[in-house]
This record gives sequence, structure tokens and C-alpha cells, in this order.
Amino acid sequence: MTLLTRTEGAHAPAPGDLTSGPKRGRSLAAVPAFVFMALVAGYMLLPVYWLVVSSTKSQGDLVTTPGLLPADWHLGANLSALFTQQDGVYLRWLGNSLLYAGLGAAVGTLLAAMAGYALAVYQFKGREAVFSVILGGVLVPATALALPLFLLFAEVDATNTFWSVFLPSIVSPFGVYLSRIFAVASIPEEVIEAARIDGAGEWTIFRSIALRMMSPALVTVFLFQFVVIWNNFLLPLIMLQDDRLYPVTLGLFTWQSQTSRDPQLQTLTLVGALISVVPIVLTFLLLQRYWRAGLAAGAVKS
Repeated sequence: MTLLTRTEGAHAPAPGDLTSGPKRGRSLAAVPAFVFMALVAGYMLLPVYWLVVSSTKSQGDLVTTPGLLPADWHLGANLSALFTQQDGVYLRWLGNSLLYAGLGAAVGTLLAAMAGYALAVYQFKGREAVFSVILGGVLVPATALALPLFLLFAEVDATNTFWSVFLPSIVSPFGVYLSRIFAVASIPEEVIEAARIDGAGEWTIFRSIALRMMSPALVTVFLFQFVVIWNNFLLPLIMLQDDRLYPVTLGLFTWQSQTSRDPQLQTLTLVGALISVVPIVLTFLLLQRYWRAGLAAGAVKS
């Protein structure tokens, strides 16, 4: 008995040997996935790298040097020229974009939260039909709505105004859809009933309870809406004629269209495009903690 026990103990594998094979297999299997993800990330970041490198070149170097290779550093001079071109109109364009996107995303998120909360909490006839129409609005491309919107605003003589770009931007069918999903997942019916029993009104329940429970998810709605409005190009192109009302996307487009007459505008367009990315990056970095929580809010329903 003793001999048999010693023999078995002598030939028993070490505890580390039991898992070394599977661990090594999993590590080797992850290599192709890592390489693939690295290639995809490099492909997606290549235009950003090109934009950064091109923004540091002079107009002459931009034409004569390879696009992906750096040249003499002229970023400071390019920024100075950008902010002084046409009496600093670029700063006005940037401010317009911040106003359109920031205020529009905030108002649009609030409206989407109210609509999504109502569709999630209240029972009324035709609720699913209304929600189906909203889902249909998600599928309609913005290009199909641009001309009807222009005709509507032309009827009330409101084209070439701030409102002609701002008002259509605050409507977000996709935001309503997300808000309903988040409201269903994060607001228990028992909490609402308890608040009603305590005498709270519907507006008080929404403002004091529902918005707080939905706030991480609403950050996601805000970010989506902010990016959509910031990148909006077709609607301002159709609605606006006054360059003082241009967002940065339309302003840079007008400069790019004039490069054949003034080649220096090509460099300013590239530098302006680089600066225009900064607010979006900062917004994501500042709100990423809430954004991640919001993306996961509707994933699991208790």
C-alpha cells in the first residue's frame, strides 16, 4: 500500500502542468485576433495620422513631400494663419458648431428622454403604432428630408437663420428608441407607483426620479446626437447663405472649393479639420465613464 502510494505520487503531474496546455492554447488562439484588431485599428487611424502630419507642413511641403512623411514643422504658423483668415471667421464657425451641436444635443436628449419615458411607462391606445412610426423615422435617410425641410422653412421665411439648422437637429427618432429601451430597463414600475402614492405628480416623478435613473444612458443619447449634429453638412448647405451662420463643416467646404484660386486655403482646410476633431474627442473623453455605463444599461433587465 505504501509503495503504491509513493509510486502514484512520484508520477503525478505538477499542479501547474494541468493548466499549462489550455492556457498556451488560448494564448496562441488569441494571436490572430490581436493581429487582426491591430490591422483594423491601424487602418482606421491612418487618416488621422495623415491629417496630423499634413497639418504641420507648409503649403509647399504639402505638395512636394509624401503625404505620410513629416516635413519641416509649420503647425504654429498654420494655426496663426487659420485664426486670422477672413478676420477670424473660423472661430465663428467653430462657435456656431458648438452651439448647434451642444445646445441641439442637450435639447434633443431631453425631448428624446421625455418621449421614451412616456412610451415606456404610460399605457395608451396606439402606443405601439406611435413607436413603429418612430422606428420608421430611424430608417429615413437625412438626405430624403433635406428638401422637404427647406420648403417648410421657406414657407415661413425662416431659411438662412439659426433656427433653420437648430430646430431639425433636436429631433432624434433613434434617441427616442434608445430612451425607451433604457427607461424599460432602468425604471422599475414599483418606484413609480410608490412615488404616486406619496403624492408626487407625473412631472415631478420624471424630473426627480426617472431622469436620475436614466442619466447614464442619456449620456449615450447625448453623445450620438452631438456627433450627428457636429458632422451635419447637407442641411446647413441647403438652408444657409450667410457665411457667419456656417458650422465648421460647411465653412471648411467653402474654403476647399476655393483652393484653385487660393492654394493656401488647402493648408488652412487641413488644419481646420484637425482642430474641428478636438471638441468631439474631448467630449468622448470627458463623458466616457457615463457613456460606457449607458451602453450597458439596457443590456440586462432584472
